[in-house]
Amino acid sequence: MTKNLDKEGLSSIVDNYQLFYIDLWGVIHNGITLHTEAIKTLKEISKKKKDYILLTNAPRPNSAVKSFLKKMGMEQEMIDHVFTSGEAALNYLSKDLKRKKFFHLGPPRDFDLFKDFKEMKSDDLEKSEYILCTGLFDDQSDNLNFYKDLLEKSLKKKMICTNPDLIVDRGNTRELCAGSVAMIFEKMGGEVVYFGKPYPEVYNQSINNKNKKILSIGDNLNTDIKGANLQNFDSLIISNGVHKKEIEKDGIEKTAKSYETICNYIQSELKW
Repeated sequence: MTKNLDKEGLSSIVDNYQLFYIDLWGVIHNGITLHTEAIKTLKEISKKKKDYILLTNAPRPNSAVKSFLKKMGMEQEMIDHVFTSGEAALNYLSKDLKRKKFFHLGPPRDFDLFKDFKEMKSDDLEKSEYILCTGLFDDQSDNLNFYKDLLEKSLKKKMICTNPDLIVDRGNTRELCAGSVAMIFEKMGGEVVYFGKPYPEVYNQSINNKNKKILSIGDNLNTDIKGANLQNFDSLIISNGVHKKEIEKDGIEKTAKSYETICNYIQSELKW
């Protein structure tokens, strides 16, 4: 049974854990503004001398997301806790694929991810050796059929997906993410290497988590909660995020089951 913490707050269970993995988009901010109560909660976690990682499936290096959060007004002490799926992917790319030609599938703003090996970027999909998927093209941001047609002759190439999220809410607008394109590629028979939640590399690279009691907090059952389940962490779902309408309609137990996940706790927003 999933316990609701709306009345008692995170403070009621914080002493049970040594480390918190906390999602950024949907929990700490909505892509436009920081959530006041969530920021207060981070400060209280620090007062308790507990570790936390702001773990995000952003397809960019840590530095790019930290700059974004600074512009939003987040304090430096909190920004220092950021770790991205892009950083995990960059570690892999720099080690194994830095000298291979790639085709970038995603918006120009994700350039930070490959600026150190930009000379290997190819604008010709056929001549590339692998596909680096960070998102959708700006002029094809909601047309998944475009990507099906684009990729159907390139299924023998490996795709590196730096954001396993399928969707995200920017304010009140729902947007598709790289995971939606990668899922199409997989269903067509292509091979995808994912970096980010729910896959283990991003957790293990971000901090030493061995032998610690861990709570993972997020608004996405497919990534945040499934990742927690796979790593054997406890989990807290924020219900005002991407699954808001589903949870309002069917309740958390039925909704979580439909995604083959288990949630220990639920909160409408992250609140101390």
